[in-house]
Amino acid sequence: MQVACIQMRSGVSIAHNIEAMEALVRQAAGVGATYIQTPEMTGILQKNRKGLFAEITSQEDDLLAQYSAKLAKELGIWLHIGSHAILVGEEKAANRAFLFSPAGALAATYDKIHMFDVDLDNGESWRESKVYQPGEKACLVNTEHFKLGMSICYDVRFPHLYRDYGLEGAQILTAPAAFTRQTGRAHWHILQRSRAIENGAFVISAAQGGDHEDGRETYGHSVIINPWGEVIGELPHEEPGFISAEINLNEVMEARKKIPNLKNARQFNLESVK
Repeated sequence: MQVACIQMRSGVSIAHNIEAMEALVRQAAGVGATYIQTPEMTGILQKNRKGLFAEITSQEDDLLAQYSAKLAKELGIWLHIGSHAILVGEEKAANRAFLFSPAGALAATYDKIHMFDVDLDNGESWRESKVYQPGEKACLVNTEHFKLGMSICYDVRFPHLYRDYGLEGAQILTAPAAFTRQTGRAHWHILQRSRAIENGAFVISAAQGGDHEDGRETYGHSVIINPWGEVIGELPHEEPGFISAEINLNEVMEARKKIPNLKNARQFNLESVK
């Protein structure tokens, strides 16, 4: 199975971002990728609240979702839109991922569960919960070709989500992202590899990269990791582009057979002593 990550530098115009996405998706499909993933906030990266809500719409009216369905059908691919801002209420959005089948059907959606509310060094601060409504449901997609667990960016720091996917048989875990440059340099690779090793699963994570129109800085370095925790594909920079790799899902069974930690886990009680 050939898979690909699309690395983008999304701006504040949904129309322009669709054009950039399409060009890279077509390139990835051209080298044989049948599952193609784009990064978090593919459609718009806009930290100005007023500007964001002036652009986004409901899912039913969303141009990116409509266009992605047509593109998936035309190319005959699984197209995973890492996420996009979708209007879900008055001054409230969902950070929503979409998976379209090769028939152009919407196979699944996932709303980001964990909100990026952090205070970093050098005054960098984010409060995602002020704009986005947290998701409440994990999503394991079961197809005839693969079992895939969906997540988005900051979710990758919450290993219990991926453990639940692994216990349910997920072969591929996903964490499309817009990691900040600061946190990416420190934690991106180790978090992605850890989720793969802990669950004996492939991890595929497309990323935003570079200096964006809205002023943010993202780390790039889209990665594809095998169940043994080895990086088998990476864009080792912040520039737009794509990476593709051949994956063999039999490696999931092989890794879990060697180290059956999903089966070996035990319940325990925590005793706190003074």
